Amino acid sequence: MLINKVKTDFSEMLCDVFNGATIMLGGFGEAGSPIELIHALIDHGAKDLTIIANNAGNGRVGLGALIGQRQVKKVICSFAKSAKAITFPELYNNGEIELEVVPQGTLAERIRAAGSGIPAFYTATAVGTPLAKGKEEKVFNNKKYILEEALSADFAFIKADVADRYGNLTFNKTARNFNPIMCMAAKQSLIQTKKIIEPDETNPEHVITPGIFVQKIIQVENPIIESNAIEEGIIYP
Repeated sequence: MLINKVKTDFSEMLCDVFNGATIMLGGFGEAGSPIELIHALIDHGAKDLTIIANNAGNGRVGLGALIGQRQVKKVICSFAKSAKAITFPELYNNGEIELEVVPQGTLAERIRAAGSGIPAFYTATAVGTPLAKGKEEKVFNNKKYILEEALSADFAFIKADVADRYGNLTFNKTARNFNPIMCMAAKQSLIQTKKIIEPDETNPEHVITPGIFVQKIIQVENPIIESNAIEEGIIYP
C-alpha cells in the first residue's frame, strides 16, 4: 500500500480537531511557529481549547489571533507576557482565560516524557516557589525535588522545513525547538512544511522526526513570519 500523508487543503488537515481539544503548538517565539495551521484552526472554529506552547502569542497573528477569537480556555506555557503580547494579557486580566506557568526546561521535559512513555519525573526546578504548591516533594541526596507529570496532547501543530510523503521531517536550524518532542507527545501530529520531497530523496541521516510520529502534512511554500506580520500591522482574521 502506498503511504502518502500529504493533504491538499486545511479542512482535510483539521477535520478531526474537536471542541475542548488539547493542542501543542511548536515554536520558540516566531521560530518554528505554525501560523498557517493556527489561522486555519480559527476558520475551523473549534473552541474551549487548551494550548501548550512556549509563549502565549504576540500581536494579533498566529496564537495571538486564536486567543483573540476566544477559542482558547487555557494556556500552558513558560512565557505568558512579552513586549508584543496583546490578546492574552487583556483576556487574562479580565478573568476570561486560564494560565498554567511551567518553567521552560520543565515544559520541554514534561512533553518529552509523555512521548517516551514516562508518566512523571522529579526535578529541583521550582522547589520552594508557588509553582510547587500541591505537588509531591521528595528528597534525594539531601536535596528537595518536586514531582512533575508528563504532558501530552490530542494534536500537535508543527512547522517543518522539509518533509517526504511518509512524514519524515527536517527543521530549519533553531526552528527545530519544541517541534520534535511535540510530535512524539501528541495523538496526531499535523505538519505544515515549506517543501515536500519523495522518500527516495530523503537522506536518513538528516531526518529529525521519523514519519511514525506524523499523521498529516500540507505544503506552505511561503509561510508568514510572525515578526514581519506584526511590524506590518497584519491582523487575522
